[in-house]
Amino acid sequence: MADEHKHEEPAGESVMEKITEKIQGHDSSSSSSSSDSDDDKKSSTSSLKTKVFRLFGREKPVHKVLGGGKPADVFLWRNKKISAGVLGGATAIWVLFELLEYHLLTLVCHCLIVALAVLFLWSNASTFINKSPPRIPEVYIPEEPVLQLASALRFEINRAFALLREIASGRDLKKFLSVIAGLWVVSIVGSWCNFLTLFYIVFVLLHTVPVIYEKYEDRVDSFSEKAWAEIKKQYAVFDAKVLSKIPRSLKDKKKA
Repeated sequence: MADEHKHEEPAGESVMEKITEKIQGHDSSSSSSSSDSDDDKKSSTSSLKTKVFRLFGREKPVHKVLGGGKPADVFLWRNKKISAGVLGGATAIWVLFELLEYHLLTLVCHCLIVALAVLFLWSNASTFINKSPPRIPEVYIPEEPVLQLASALRFEINRAFALLREIASGRDLKKFLSVIAGLWVVSIVGSWCNFLTLFYIVFVLLHTVPVIYEKYEDRVDSFSEKAWAEIKKQYAVFDAKVLSKIPRSLKDKKKA
C-alpha cells in the first residue's frame, strides 16, 4: 500500500506539471500575440504619422527646427518674462532709432560718457565717504565663440554663392523663377521701409509666427497641404502652356 501511494504521488505531480506547462505556454503565446499586435499598432501609427503633411516638409518639432536651446525657448515663449523682455528691448531700440531718429554712434558715445563719468566719480569719492570703490569687471571676448560664429557665417556665405552659381548656370528653371520672385518681393518690401524697420519686422515675426504655428499646428498643416496641392496644380498648367515651349539650352540638347 505504501508503494502504491508513492507511485500515485509522482503521477499526480506529473499531471499537475503538464497542466502548468500548458497554462504557461498559453500565457506566453497570448503575450507574444499581444506584443505582436502592439508592434503592429505602433508600426501602423508610425506609418500614419509619416503620412501626415508638415509645412516645408519638416520631420522635427518646431523647437528643434529653430535650433533648440535658449534661442528656441525665447522664440516659442517658454519663459514669458525673458521673451517679453527681449521683444520689449527690440521695440525700444526700434523706437529710439526709427521714430526718435537717434543715431547709433551718438547713443554709444553718450552711454560711454555717462558710464565713465559715474565710475570715475564713484572711484574718487569712495575715499571721502568711507565706502569701497566700485568693482569694475574685466570684460573680454572669448576666442572660441567668435571662431564658431565666423565658421558658421563662412559656411552659409559659401553655400549661398554655390546656390547662386547653380541658378545662373541655367540648369533649373523652377529654382530660377522662385529666386527671382523672392528677390522681387524683397526689393518691393525694401522700398517701403529701411533696413532697421525690416529687421524689426522679421524679429517680431520670429517671436509671433512660430508660437502661433506650434499652437495651431494641425490646422495650419491641413490648410497648407491644400494650398500646396493647388500651387502644384497651377504650376503644372503653367509648365504645360509656357515652360514646355521654351527651348532648352545647348548643353541640355547635347546631353539629350
